[in-house]
Amino acid sequence: MMQERHDGINMDLVVSSKPGSRPITSKNLKFLKKLKISLPSFGKFRPRVDQCCHQCTPDSLRKKLDHNLTLGFRNILSVNESQTRYRGWLVRRVCCVLFVRGCKVHPSPADNRVQRVCESSRVRKALAVGHNTSEKGDDQGQISHLSFFLPLVDTCIWPGLLRFVCWVMLKTFASAFGTVEINLNHLLALHRASQEGCLLVYVYMRQSVWDWALIPLVLFCHNLRVPYTVCPLQINSPVLRSALQRLGVILLPKSAACEEEAERNRLYSPVMTSLLQELLHEGQAISIGVSGESGEGGQWVARIRQLIQEGSVADVSLVPVGVSYDCVPAKNSQVGFIALCRWMLSSLWTRPGGNVRINFMRPFSLKEMCESGRCKTRDCVPLQDLLLPVILNDRELKGTSKYPVLISTQELQAVSIRGQRKTAWLLPSSYASELQEIKEREMTIAIIIHLIFSTTSCMAVMSTSLLSCLLLHRHRKGVRASVLCRDMAWLTEEILFRNRDVGFYGSLEDVFYHSLSLLSQHVIIAAVPSRADPAIAPRATPTATLHLTLHAQLVTRAFILESVGACAVSAMLCEVACSGVSRVRKCGVMAEEVEGDMEFDVLLCQDKLTERAQLLCHLLPPGFVPPCQSSVDFPRDAVHSLVNCGILIMEEVPRDHPLCDFHKRKGTFNWTAVDDMNDSDSDDEEPDKRSYKIRQPSQCPEMLFFLCSLLAGHLRALCWTTDALENLLTPLPEKECVRQIHHRVCEKASEEEQHYESCSEEAVLTAVRTLIDLGVLQEQQLDEGVFLAVSLDFQQTENRQKLKSFVSQYLYC
Repeated sequence: MMQERHDGINMDLVVSSKPGSRPITSKNLKFLKKLKISLPSFGKFRPRVDQCCHQCTPDSLRKKLDHNLTLGFRNILSVNESQTRYRGWLVRRVCCVLFVRGCKVHPSPADNRVQRVCESSRVRKALAVGHNTSEKGDDQGQISHLSFFLPLVDTCIWPGLLRFVCWVMLKTFASAFGTVEINLNHLLALHRASQEGCLLVYVYMRQSVWDWALIPLVLFCHNLRVPYTVCPLQINSPVLRSALQRLGVILLPKSAACEEEAERNRLYSPVMTSLLQELLHEGQAISIGVSGESGEGGQWVARIRQLIQEGSVADVSLVPVGVSYDCVPAKNSQVGFIALCRWMLSSLWTRPGGNVRINFMRPFSLKEMCESGRCKTRDCVPLQDLLLPVILNDRELKGTSKYPVLISTQELQAVSIRGQRKTAWLLPSSYASELQEIKEREMTIAIIIHLIFSTTSCMAVMSTSLLSCLLLHRHRKGVRASVLCRDMAWLTEEILFRNRDVGFYGSLEDVFYHSLSLLSQHVIIAAVPSRADPAIAPRATPTATLHLTLHAQLVTRAFILESVGACAVSAMLCEVACSGVSRVRKCGVMAEEVEGDMEFDVLLCQDKLTERAQLLCHLLPPGFVPPCQSSVDFPRDAVHSLVNCGILIMEEVPRDHPLCDFHKRKGTFNWTAVDDMNDSDSDDEEPDKRSYKIRQPSQCPEMLFFLCSLLAGHLRALCWTTDALENLLTPLPEKECVRQIHHRVCEKASEEEQHYESCSEEAVLTAVRTLIDLGVLQEQQLDEGVFLAVSLDFQQTENRQKLKSFVSQYLYC
């Protein structure tokens, strides 16, 4: 069980000392009390993760900027009499009922909404397409074609049912989760935006079945307007569908098993766009979930942008929401009434499955982001134009003359790798058929990527994420618990230093007990009676590895800058020698084993490192690299971050004259007018060639390998997916192609009996999307759906081997 401890500002989480609540006895972990280390003290101020983009939406940031506040956190599952207007012994027994009864429910009128949607010009135009003239005059005949979608339009919110369901959810989630914490400072901006009459659209990442239920519950408990929630799950039970539609949940049609199937109907998109228009005209809020792997959910953002562009809606305020779990619930594509009741009953006698932290970013204007011109899309280039000239630079591709033969590798890399990767699959044409202009589609995709990055950036890093990351990427063969605790405190400081919030409080002992108890099924704990310091290691099973990988993804996103730089260093070391380094020195003395900071006799050119990092950025999934940062600045920052970490040290190059001697470098100074901003004294300077040497910092000797390991799972999945194309009989439907590739990747991991993190469904789907963007797999749009086929160029083993070699150069092992 989880208990709450108030310190006046924050509510610290501690693990109770009941027998059986810890995976190992307190006697075996007495060393924790002797360790002279502790987690960083948060105090009254924490990292600000709620700020909107200062580059794309500076006006929204300036308008909503507040002073430093210390409202603290609130666990919405902890309801007491202080949150009601009454006091007394009886009130403490029914305080949850009184609290729910006192929460404000905003009106949700649905009068004549079906009629307004049917009479909209968008729906009438869609009905007229494909029908003869006689059908156009028969309104009843045309409306009959909308019979599958009219129940979805009739969605509304009943205040009485909403209060009852929220009371049930508070009771149920209190048994399922330890806490559901909210930063009250974040809600202050939402209250202000709601008072100003802003139309709020909440956007979150799809992780589990409870994402779309937790956000409305939090807003209801804080007297904010409960949003109409887009539910991507298929609900089969008529009773459950009817209840959810009275709670403001927009469901899929009964005839559609998934969103993709629903979008194939030519009437679905116009009806849903008209429904959004009517909801926004009524002043309702919207809640949308997006997926970075499959791109699902982005069509709803496209519809809202289309309404703004048409002038149907003046403007909306987007609110990215980060939901973090100690234990991520399982994903379900279908939810039944009986299964839901069983889960609610079983949760009453099961112990809590971890904590939840929900962070809300500040609302920012979608219209400002689109019309200000700060969110640029002109640098978007197809991935095959960015990387194929570099991968296949020694021969011309068949059937194209894009890539001339008589061009050097340096010229190819200088011309081709600049630009942002175009990810058209985030918004397929079937999802938004009304957006015909290419520029508008590119702008919408850029907004979706911006939302994915903002949502993942404001997600708090949980304690299980830290422990999973350390066990997977630093201590895979096992480690003593005392060393793991020290690394956990170190990693927490590094996370906070990168302006990422964490979702835990308390002493190191409490946090370690809590995270270890939640991951006890996926780790091995060897406690010897003669030793007070047990050993901990991750289980070498696919289930355990995939579970730990899922938790460690937040840490990977926090260290993405350093990971890209480390992988670039790894690629450079592959060219030096087979072992990577030639020798090690300390204080000028050659030695095989040294202590303290170590330097390697390898010089790495800054331009080459930046070039390798820039190539790697194009292989990353959308949402990892900041979308507002140029494709040149991010690789430079990645190399500079390794200097800050102490991994790279600058090596001075002998020169004829010092760098500061400008007279010998350029002669006399040339003074220019102040107003002339195009001229500069440094225009005719040659760029300084800088080189770096590798060093192992004493505080973290294996820092370079730890950073490389964070991206190894994604890169290895891309290599294995390329190998799986060898015996793949294409063309195949997209789902079947992904299924066969996933099966072969799993077989590859089983043969090697390791690297199971590269065989997850998400990793394989992301790798397939990358191969599609590279032109390795070509999409064929048929009536039966999307088919994938291996391109002619990559049916050759030589080209597939070149692609695999290009990707594998970033793997350190």
